[in-house]
Amino acid sequence: MIENKDIILKAENISKQYRLGLVGTGTISHDLNRWWNRIRGKDDPYLKVGESNDRSTKGESQYVWALQDINFEVQRGEVLGIIGKNGAGKSTLLKILSKVTGPTTGEIKTRGRIASLLEVGTGFHGEMTGRENIYLNGAILGMTKKEIASKIDEIIDFSGCERYIDTPVKRYSSGMTVRLAFAVAAFLEPEILVIDEVLAVGDAEFQKKAIGKMQDISKGEGRTVLFVSHNMAAVKSLCTRGILLENGEIKTTGTIEEVLNEYQRISKSYTNYFVKESKKDFYIASAKIVGTNNAFYSSEAINIAIRVGNNNLNIKNKFLLIRVLDNIGQVLFSLEKALKEKEDNYSLVIPKETLVKGSYKINCIIYHPAVVQYDNIEECCGFDVLNNSEEFSHLETFDIGKLYVSPKWLN
Repeated sequence: MIENKDIILKAENISKQYRLGLVGTGTISHDLNRWWNRIRGKDDPYLKVGESNDRSTKGESQYVWALQDINFEVQRGEVLGIIGKNGAGKSTLLKILSKVTGPTTGEIKTRGRIASLLEVGTGFHGEMTGRENIYLNGAILGMTKKEIASKIDEIIDFSGCERYIDTPVKRYSSGMTVRLAFAVAAFLEPEILVIDEVLAVGDAEFQKKAIGKMQDISKGEGRTVLFVSHNMAAVKSLCTRGILLENGEIKTTGTIEEVLNEYQRISKSYTNYFVKESKKDFYIASAKIVGTNNAFYSSEAINIAIRVGNNNLNIKNKFLLIRVLDNIGQVLFSLEKALKEKEDNYSLVIPKETLVKGSYKINCIIYHPAVVQYDNIEECCGFDVLNNSEEFSHLETFDIGKLYVSPKWLN
């Protein structure tokens, strides 16, 4: 039992071991060894072997720890973000928390019902209609038919699948399936809602609705949300606390800002800086989004620092070009500057209330007007923009990834 009434979920020494290449426990000899040790009151001998879940190295053991010694607590009404690179163990942890699979060692203690959205179509029967699946999922959560019926209109309306609600879900697109599955999980009032990266299947409009609903669930209704996503902007805006997993272990835990900072520090694919050396005449030596991390609110200016490497002082008339791109690679705007002969460091500022909420990337180019390109670094660093108050809420009416300049910058 959980002693503290404010703690709704507790993970104690959770570990999960898999044997590579096989389904089940492995060979008969391994099963016999496990059985022989168990009847003698000894530990499983295969829990003492195995390697951490580092996919970048070739291991020698047949056993891998997908998770190892995971301990944390979640309070009622808290939104916990679980982040990490692919293969870090996030989905495995959520499956254990959702009781889809059991841990090899350790124990999960919960207070209340858990609703999970782990994969497209999780918990749905393909031959049954959307309406029938709503009742099926509600029954699995322990709700009566009357309770489900009182929520079904809200579920159908939120999902946007009213036209197809009496069609078998096997004919639904992945986006429709996720819409309905999320609506079922959110509106059937579980005490704990577990959401994996599956929301990425939905379009931008639905993702915005889903995140808004999760905020209502946690703040307005006092229910708990466990959220896994690679969208750092969504994690930062939604979550109050975070856990960073690396190779199946907890790397750090704390406020969401602390966890995001650590994730960005260790992640090569999501960085706010770029550094290199070169023998070219001119090259981008470094590019950096200035700040503790690369997520900014609309009310903040964004500073970018560029250092140029110069190996040929005799060449004149050269330019630095910075391009800002949206999350699908469209160039939103470019900033150009003539390079000075003895100057290596340059900086530019994107004023506050310039970009709408979304993810952005930076391209850096050094060139000569005669179409000589000395260096071109694509996506050398990136950042996210969030909206943080009603003052900037009008920015959200524009499509994500589109440039918006406040009228005061046009005067």
